[in-house]
Amino acid sequence: MSKEHYKLVANNKKARFDYFIEDTYEAGITLVGTEVKSLRMGKCSIKESFIRIEKGELILYGMHISPYEKGNIFNKDPLRPRKLLLHKSQINKLAGALAQKGYTLVPLQVYFRGSLAKVEIGLARGKKLYDKRQDIAKKDQRREAEKEFKVKNLY
Repeated sequence: MSKEHYKLVANNKKARFDYFIEDTYEAGITLVGTEVKSLRMGKCSIKESFIRIEKGELILYGMHISPYEKGNIFNKDPLRPRKLLLHKSQINKLAGALAQKGYTLVPLQVYFRGSLAKVEIGLARGKKLYDKRQDIAKKDQRREAEKEFKVKNLY
């Protein structure tokens, strides 16, 4: 992603822990006005969300956008399914990959690029328990190495 006015709204750290991310895509998202205002205030969560392909369209489920305080009757359901905007060829490519066993689509982050709300989605393969343990061990080793490096350079 280029450095043109990029503002992160929500990040899904758990997705990178639970899945191997094979490929990433940037998709637009269809929102109503009050949802955009709420997103600009940073009130969004994608921790429990997932993506399905239905009738040739990508649908994002479980993304929680808090209702806008001044939105009154124009506020929509915070957990409503939202359509993602992607080229037809990309959707067909994803559908082919999802047909293989063990693949799924997960949202990785929600951000604004310029004035447009975007979702970074990842084609992911689930990790087994031993894969997660290896990741934790690597993280611990890196942390220990950084700690030792810091101590050595202190004196």
